[in-house]
Amino acid sequence: VGDKVMVLARSGLWQEVVNVPASQTFPMPEGMSFEEAAALLVNYITAYMILFDFGNLRPNQSVLIHMAAGGVGTAAIQLCKTVENVTIFGTASASKHESLKESGVAHPIDYRTMDYAEEVRKISPKGVDIVLDPLGGSDTSKAFNLLKPMGKLITYGVANLLTGQKKNLMAMAKTWWNQFSINALQLLHHNKAVCGYHLGYMDEEFELVGGVVAKLINLYSQGKIKPKIDSVWPFDQVADAMRQMQEKKNVGKVILVPEAPKEESKKEEN
Repeated sequence: VGDKVMVLARSGLWQEVVNVPASQTFPMPEGMSFEEAAALLVNYITAYMILFDFGNLRPNQSVLIHMAAGGVGTAAIQLCKTVENVTIFGTASASKHESLKESGVAHPIDYRTMDYAEEVRKISPKGVDIVLDPLGGSDTSKAFNLLKPMGKLITYGVANLLTGQKKNLMAMAKTWWNQFSINALQLLHHNKAVCGYHLGYMDEEFELVGGVVAKLINLYSQGKIKPKIDSVWPFDQVADAMRQMQEKKNVGKVILVPEAPKEESKKEEN
């Protein structure tokens, strides 16, 4: 009772009071803010397991990170930096490139004006060792083709289904139609791996996830990772918070808090 904890739950966290099993809570490390704690678990567990458990990231390898300025993207960049001499390619709109370079992305690519596959090939003709794919659709095929021999593609989302505020059924149908498909026999000839990841379906894997969280807290305590907060919004501005992501303005994590900080409490803290 009274412990400050981080919580993992599949849904239902946009409220003031939540009830979750104790096995889905993790003590916050010393010196961590509540906003950082809210930004840590989902993004960093996802990025860690994709890069290290599936991707087997090692020194001198190369990684392509899509949506590199988003929550998982920023986590993945920081985690790549914990391994020696990893070359990071990151796709994001041009306005975010300076920020990406500062965080360690060697080659930011503007996916809106360039063919990112061509840009990667110009710099690394053989392709890359690992592709993180949150996009789905035809981008998964492009990712597979960009892999070097023994390369690994980890797909963990279908952002291409999200086309705006309203559902665009044609765009959704197109994404499903273009979804990458390969059978085991075809894989045999390519010397490549395709993996699928979804943290939401790890509900029962307490030991596995707990082990990853322990490693992340250790990295945080060493100053090797630090959640990047884009902005903090009170619950009554949730529509604006969603718009911030929808319009792809965020660099880092968009955080919701029950209410806006009061001016008096800010003065008291000072």
